[in-house]
Amino acid sequence: MRVIFSGGGTGGHIYPIMALIERLKEEGICQDDEILFVGTKKGLESKIVPAAGVNFKTIDIQGFDRKHLLNNVKTIQLFLKATKRAKEILADFQPDVVLGTGGYVSGAIVYEASKMKIPTMIHESNSVVGVANKFLGHYVDKICYTFDDAAKEFPEKKKLVKTGNPRSQQVLSLNAKPVDLAGDLGLNPQIPTVLVFGGSRGALAINRVMLKSLMELKKKPYQVIWATGTYYYDAIEKKLADVDYGDSIKVMPYIANMPGLLPEMTCVVSRSGATSLAEFTALGVPVILIPSPNVTHNHQMKNAMDLEKAGAALVIAEDDLNENTFVSSIDHLLLDQSYAEKMRQASTALGVPDASDQVIKVMKEIAKKN
Repeated sequence: MRVIFSGGGTGGHIYPIMALIERLKEEGICQDDEILFVGTKKGLESKIVPAAGVNFKTIDIQGFDRKHLLNNVKTIQLFLKATKRAKEILADFQPDVVLGTGGYVSGAIVYEASKMKIPTMIHESNSVVGVANKFLGHYVDKICYTFDDAAKEFPEKKKLVKTGNPRSQQVLSLNAKPVDLAGDLGLNPQIPTVLVFGGSRGALAINRVMLKSLMELKKKPYQVIWATGTYYYDAIEKKLADVDYGDSIKVMPYIANMPGLLPEMTCVVSRSGATSLAEFTALGVPVILIPSPNVTHNHQMKNAMDLEKAGAALVIAEDDLNENTFVSSIDHLLLDQSYAEKMRQASTALGVPDASDQVIKVMKEIAKKN
């Protein structure tokens, strides 16, 4: 089966595709030369995809500027060029299926594929549907989704298939080496432990509240692993140079083996991007979510609220984030075992352990119709 994938800009658009590619190759459904990822030169995908050895082509495109309408003249010109480039890529590669996960680049390639009568589908990993996917919903053959709230936004009900996020299955199948809390980090594996992180680069608001809470956390009967993010680590290390925050708190720039560490954690404090939530629910990890307000349509808050409604998370809005709300939320989970266990069960219930296989099943079905 020959497949073109497209998605760009954020990890939430890219990582589900990478998980699908891995599974397609594992199952012998696709060979390397039967897979193509179409993205942009400037997006995160331009680094992640080629580094993984996946064939990669680019389309020059940008989103609409809602504040400066005159800038959209260039956007329209780029879109027209993008559709021409998309036609060329499609004609050259001759895919059996085209799948988009969001971002303007996927809008161009999936739309053109549908016009050329090539089987098409999209996957929406967030609880709020992005502009590109909302547009493409009218044209594609199938719409895969993760959150029920996203399904409500698509009028094309007959096209909907709930599959979960492919990253869930990938995390469960990684067979990651468990992190040795004692040997690797000098922590006691018998004591409850919380991981606090804000992504690979870090999150300023989470780092600020951690700095303010260190002395309080030092007194607690639990342990803390604080991954500051690579962007903030050096500045934080300098601030902590003369601070005695004890042996129960470990500060590091990032977590190299996240799938190996997460199952060892009593709970996690994190942002609420779609990829992270797929990992947490796959592994049944209780979470305290601090959604980023700096995302389109406030989708991280909507993602987080979906988990909280299901009893699988506690949510702290960034405006409400302070030492009291932060530490008391961690206390609630780490010092109340029955509450943490209920959340673990609720989280596990939301996970979809065969999400990649479910998406691939849909891909095969629409490819057969061609």
